[in-house]
Amino acid sequence: MTMYTKTKLNLGIGLLLSMIILLVLLSVTNFKILTAMEPDNHAAAIALQRALLMVSIVGAACILVGILLFLRLPASINRPIRELTNGILEIANHNYEKRLNLSSNKEFVQVSESFNSMAERLAEYRASSLADILQGKKYIESIVNAITEPIIGLNNDKVVLFINNEALSILNMKRENVIRKSATDLALKNDLMRRLIRELLNPDEKNEPLKIYADNKESFFQAKYIPIRMLETGETESQSIGHVIMLKNITEFKELESAKTTFISTISHELKTPISAILMSLQLLEDKRVGALNTEQEELSQSIKENSERLLSITGELLNMTQVEAGKLQLMPKITKPIELINYAIGANRVQADKFGCQIEVEYPEKIDKLYVDSEKIAWVLTNLLSNAIRFSPEYGRVIIGAKQVENVVEMYVQDFGKGIDPRYHQSIFDRYFRVPGTKVQGSGLGLSISKDFVEAHNGTLTVESEIGKGSRFVIRFDAR
Repeated sequence: MTMYTKTKLNLGIGLLLSMIILLVLLSVTNFKILTAMEPDNHAAAIALQRALLMVSIVGAACILVGILLFLRLPASINRPIRELTNGILEIANHNYEKRLNLSSNKEFVQVSESFNSMAERLAEYRASSLADILQGKKYIESIVNAITEPIIGLNNDKVVLFINNEALSILNMKRENVIRKSATDLALKNDLMRRLIRELLNPDEKNEPLKIYADNKESFFQAKYIPIRMLETGETESQSIGHVIMLKNITEFKELESAKTTFISTISHELKTPISAILMSLQLLEDKRVGALNTEQEELSQSIKENSERLLSITGELLNMTQVEAGKLQLMPKITKPIELINYAIGANRVQADKFGCQIEVEYPEKIDKLYVDSEKIAWVLTNLLSNAIRFSPEYGRVIIGAKQVENVVEMYVQDFGKGIDPRYHQSIFDRYFRVPGTKVQGSGLGLSISKDFVEAHNGTLTVESEIGKGSRFVIRFDAR
């Protein structure tokens, strides 16, 4: 309420009180005059009474006018204030079409005009902002649909916020049946969506490529889950608002990998025959019954033998690798004692150990559980690990091969005391064709990779413990059966 309004209200109340006081004074004066006067002149008395009556009537009229003003004045002030309050509430509720008409009250004319101008500008701003938002939304949708890889956007409640045409195609679903629908509910009727949601809820699960039949052909996709975070106004830390699922089409890479695997497998098979023929011919040449070889011929023969055996070993590794890549690795498990695998590895590397003057030590407990494994493949792994340990050990050094049991886990290990492996390469050494920088010992770079694949095919693990200058220790772990 303005100062002017308060003044009008105070004047109205003051006027009413003044009229009441005036009426009371006139009544008292009239009473005193009538009682004090002597009725000597009858005409004067009548005139006096008429005058007093007129004064009383005028006083009563003034009182009535004051009462009317008292009753109407607050209402006339209250109405525009109430309308203004209601208008402000409508604006607060985003009803920018609300207008005020207070022209009947001069005091509120300017307020009414200012309010209407503000509401009009807010309506224009809202219209322009909404248009910008809709335009931006369409722009983003166009970008998402232009991406050739399937994309699905979910909020924290797993409700689908957006999805592009490629994703709809491989899901074999319609947009109106997906947008704003729960992905969990959609997964009940869609196998691919169920697989995507399962891997999103279980991030530790191994993310295998997805084989999908789309557009009448077999395709492979690799799922990638990207968490989306947003920083709210006034906040200092971003909050998670959902995830984006992206499917990378790796069909071309799969086809190339398959072609590479087939090529390597074919070449390896083709190479094994001539290498075996070379070794057989060499064995015939070394036969004393054919004739003795001179020193130079024996050195050449030994060199040919070593290189041929190396080639034969490489082709064997390549064949093993192609089996793993093609998913054709066949296991024939049987109950096996760990010592049998260890003895096989030692026997296979005896010649190499004697050549380098390396001493092989065996550590084996009195009691240890048997294993249910493919003895041929695990023996190959131990043989490869022991061969590496001998090659990377100093001349006339020692290598330890052994086994132990920790609760229900059987460990087999091979340890050397060479220069060790830099911790930076502990994971990389199990990659195909990887060789530690600075290594002079020749090799294909496949042995450890294939060993790891063989062990993991038995649900086991192959790890390395190594420090520079302290040697390396490779450990195979299996659950005891």
